[in-house]
Amino acid sequence: MQRTAAGLSAGAKTPEIRASEAELIDRARSRDEAALREIMQANNRRLYRLARGILRSDSEAEDVVQETYVRAFTHLDGFRGESGLSTWLSRIAINEALGRARSARPHVELGAVPEEALEAQIIKFPVSPAGDPERTMAQREIQRVVERAIDELPDVFRMVFVARVMEGMNIEETADLLGVKPETVKTRLHRARNMLRENVEKEIGPVMMDAFPFAGWRCERLTEAVLKRLGIER
Repeated sequence: MQRTAAGLSAGAKTPEIRASEAELIDRARSRDEAALREIMQANNRRLYRLARGILRSDSEAEDVVQETYVRAFTHLDGFRGESGLSTWLSRIAINEALGRARSARPHVELGAVPEEALEAQIIKFPVSPAGDPERTMAQREIQRVVERAIDELPDVFRMVFVARVMEGMNIEETADLLGVKPETVKTRLHRARNMLRENVEKEIGPVMMDAFPFAGWRCERLTEAVLKRLGIER
């Protein structure tokens, strides 16, 4: 069974997995196009969602993902393997997104929770009329509600929600990624769920994992853009 780059970076690693990831990274250091593509396609969605969770902008999130790969692939010699490749890339993306967010909104920090945020409430959101040809009308409407509701969460709660619920990261991985204690992850996720309201969460549950899609032409376009910036063209 073929292992993906994301799979190589998740959870406890066997010697076989560590060797496979090391081989993939070595190939990427040599600008092997297949290896670079495998890494990007395995991590595109996670990096995009994490960046968007901070910036709440599709275009800025895409820019962050592209910049993350360029920085990572030109500094692969600095990757020491203390954490998985996916976690390393995620940290680069988060730092890049936070830097942009601080430029637009000074004092943005994921470790600090404004006191007023603890009582924040989610209001009813209008359905966006914008269409998505890859979804049915009903799915599009629910998806827009999901994305808008998540965008309205305070920063620290939104990042935990994206990591834990949308990306399926475990508590320890989320805590390590965001630089907080596991207990903090649990508390913030609980508050995030409360803010989304129980009735809304039940309604959107079946399509939660499809929010903020990053596949198909968008995934391919970003992959091609990174390869071009690295001087690797077909």
